[in-house]
Amino acid sequence: MKTPQFRRRALSFKPVAGAAAAVLLLSACGGSGGATETEAERTDSGGAITVWVDPPRVPAAEAFVKAHPEIETEVVQIDGTVGGKTLQQQFSQFSQAGEGFPDAIFFPSNDDIAWATGAQINYAADLSEVMPDVIEGYDEAVISPCAIDDAIRCLRNDAAPDVFWYNKTFFDANGYTLPTTWEEYGDLAVTIAQEHPGKISAFLGDSYAPDRYLWASGCPTNNRISETEVQINLDDERCQRAKSLISTLVEGDAATSLGIFDADAAGIGADLVMSPGAAWWGDYLFNQTWAIEAGTMSAVAPLSWEGETEPSTGNEGGGLWGLSNFIEGKQLENAKTFMEFVATDPAWQVELSTGLPGYGPVQDDWIEKQSASQYFADTETTFQAIKEATPHVVEGHAYMLYNTGGVWAETMTPALVSGNGVEAGWSAFEERLLNEAKAQGYTVVTDAPQ
Repeated sequence: MKTPQFRRRALSFKPVAGAAAAVLLLSACGGSGGATETEAERTDSGGAITVWVDPPRVPAAEAFVKAHPEIETEVVQIDGTVGGKTLQQQFSQFSQAGEGFPDAIFFPSNDDIAWATGAQINYAADLSEVMPDVIEGYDEAVISPCAIDDAIRCLRNDAAPDVFWYNKTFFDANGYTLPTTWEEYGDLAVTIAQEHPGKISAFLGDSYAPDRYLWASGCPTNNRISETEVQINLDDERCQRAKSLISTLVEGDAATSLGIFDADAAGIGADLVMSPGAAWWGDYLFNQTWAIEAGTMSAVAPLSWEGETEPSTGNEGGGLWGLSNFIEGKQLENAKTFMEFVATDPAWQVELSTGLPGYGPVQDDWIEKQSASQYFADTETTFQAIKEATPHVVEGHAYMLYNTGGVWAETMTPALVSGNGVEAGWSAFEERLLNEAKAQGYTVVTDAPQ
């Protein structure tokens, strides 16, 4: 049996300027290919593949190497910073050089799929042509972020719909009734903050905050019309109701300007009584990161807006795997094997992943394994909510060349930290978002075509 070739070339993938970056990265990569989709520029290494993963996905790559020692695999650990531009710069260099691309990659930011499928780089292959059986295992609502111009250009690692998390121990002890609408949530958050000073019901400082509130309201910040046109309209009533909710939370001392990944978040998290949040909040955030005591937190279905009958929720993450468009033969077949493994194999998706798998056929096994720990106060209700939340993720939110969460963190968060308030932060967010979209070459419209 062949010894598996597993090397982590970089514990932290840092940007290197100019030609030096291209030379360094080319030496680290086994797979290469041209910047245009031509048969002559496709490569076949004979089977060896290079895969790039961020730190949380290193265990996925390790599990693949263990399961497939017959495939020579080089693993490069890259910077996992959400919203970073380093990766895009590196791929642009590869495009100019005509080589250097990894054979498969976990994109640190979901927005990376926008430039990775653009005409200039055209890196991510159409998986509907090469992996149709795998794609069939995805619910349409889960795979939809990868559906770009009638092609499936990535695979979702996990489904990350927001559910409504709450501290069941606190609610039971104080006789509070769970809200069923977003408006009730805001009002109850203020009541709790008044009756229990220091208790909070929202984290507003991280780049996922607009997903939790604006996306959940259907606010058009990322409504992709075409590769060059997008709808952004923060005056839309769906944006304004989200803004009103956020204002209620802030003015009622029911929210923190910290983000969920901040150094002090764990201490504040102990006082979190309720919040919309991703499915992965349960194990990864509450259990592993914040170390909240077992039997405390639970989740229920997403909330609805007043006057609407169906719940509405956003999505936080649910990372994307991409396959190179520039390989063929045995190299392509082995890279496809890697893609199928990280998307579908229980060795990663059930045994090691902290989020609900995007691939439907292994979701029940993941739930069974997670349920065995009995970490949540109401295990059955929590996992029922997690499994059933995806269809309630609001449509019309695409991944773009600009990063809405990054813009939020650079505008709204400083406004909240400084005490300037939601109004000032909202104005700065709107102005910056429009400028970012236009700077990326988009034509911005306020109304979507009918």
